[in-house]
Amino acid sequence: MLSDWNEIIRIRYEKAEKMRAEQIDPYVHRWIPTHRTAEVRAHSEKLIASKETVRVAGRITAMRMMGKASFFHIKDETGSLQCYVKIDAVPERAFYILKHFTDVGDIVGVEGEVFVTRTGELTVLAHDYIILSKSVRPLPEKWHGLRDQETRYRRRYVDLIVNDNVRETFVKRSAIVSALRNYLTNLGYLEVETPMMHPICGGANARPFKTHHNALDIDLYLRIAPELYLKRLMVGGFERVFELNRNFRNEGISTKHNPEFTMLELYTAYWDYRDTMNLTENTIREVAKSVFGTTKFSYTDQEFDLGPPFARMTYLDAIRHFVPGAQSLDLRWDDTPDVTKGKIAPFFTPEFDGPTHQMIIEMFETLVEPKLTGPIFITEFPKAVSPLAKSKREDPLVAERFELYICGMEIANGYSELNDPAEQYQRFKEQVEARERGDDEAHQMDEDYIRALEFGMPPASGLGIGIDRLTMILTNSPSIRDVILFPLLKPETTVLTAERQEEVVDNPKEES
Repeated sequence: MLSDWNEIIRIRYEKAEKMRAEQIDPYVHRWIPTHRTAEVRAHSEKLIASKETVRVAGRITAMRMMGKASFFHIKDETGSLQCYVKIDAVPERAFYILKHFTDVGDIVGVEGEVFVTRTGELTVLAHDYIILSKSVRPLPEKWHGLRDQETRYRRRYVDLIVNDNVRETFVKRSAIVSALRNYLTNLGYLEVETPMMHPICGGANARPFKTHHNALDIDLYLRIAPELYLKRLMVGGFERVFELNRNFRNEGISTKHNPEFTMLELYTAYWDYRDTMNLTENTIREVAKSVFGTTKFSYTDQEFDLGPPFARMTYLDAIRHFVPGAQSLDLRWDDTPDVTKGKIAPFFTPEFDGPTHQMIIEMFETLVEPKLTGPIFITEFPKAVSPLAKSKREDPLVAERFELYICGMEIANGYSELNDPAEQYQRFKEQVEARERGDDEAHQMDEDYIRALEFGMPPASGLGIGIDRLTMILTNSPSIRDVILFPLLKPETTVLTAERQEEVVDNPKEES
């Protein structure tokens, strides 16, 4: 017995046992519908005229029992439909099952003819009725509001049953992924799969999840990014590749971060970051039009349009533009930390003293990022935080890198790929030194990747798009948990409170 069982659940279990005692299977093995509810609605005139027998199945969401007859609504993946069962139109056993064993929440099958009631509602008049799966835990009547948010995430299966808008969000998410895949495939990109477990974590600055392979007796890391494997494929001769898959980062959880998340990552030979910015813009615009039929969207209290050309602004120019009074602020990546701290003092006080680039980045993330309604590309990031990117020829302290921001969130990241093995080796050495100083997000040395670069990798540019965040802004979902079916949560350790118990009382609204 589960800790949150109550009297209603006990009674429903007793019904299931009584069904078995009377040779009625409460969990049927197979029952094939001929139509889904949306198909019945779409072809209703033909079905009514022909008196064709239909078989529909779904979960009962509302029910009204009236002695010798019953109206109820069933819901399947495509919609809902009213059904009408009366005592003289179905086998005696079928009506007995309906009257004595059926509850709201049960998954049932109805066979009969389609007609329209006097009130104008499309309905199936049952010739036969069967319980396909007995629901022993009643659906909640109240399932809304912030106080239930964590419960909705934790019990997504119930959330999907009772909240159609939640189901629609995930249908749209699937369509977004399909549209991305189709768009890139039509451009000649090859979809590939690379390892999820890495002997060396790399491809991004992040803390990994660590595991152990018993047979080989080696430690492995869940991948934080597929980048270094995808670029090995570029060495091997694949010129356009992409992967749509999961990454794992052992970091904090927030409305914008989940430790397990989905990324689109792609690489294109012979391009630089400017070409990839164009691809990013076109891809997101076309996917939005394909899935939603528009380029205009609202996210929380912000509106944005993917139709016009996306704005572009350098990192330092963005600070000068978006920080009030900072139009003439002369920030330089090669200034000493003391000079930088003095320059930004009228506008911002960093939480910790550090290198120049860290103070400028902290200022940007605090004062600028929330204002980037966009869509806007921010370019020319410091090389110090871009160890896999090419430097700009005219400014070796700056990387040929961009990030796309929409509604204050980073949606995409890309750069011209560093393909000089000697320079990459030196960058890795600097990252190793940073790890030794306590930066556990810095890269490890990956000698095999250096070895691959020594064979020669063509000029290339890469892109990463966060699928979860892209879905958030296109579906107006304020939290990343709203677009992940089963987001990571703390373990459930408490028994249902009396208030939560009330929420699972079986008190359906009557409909006819």
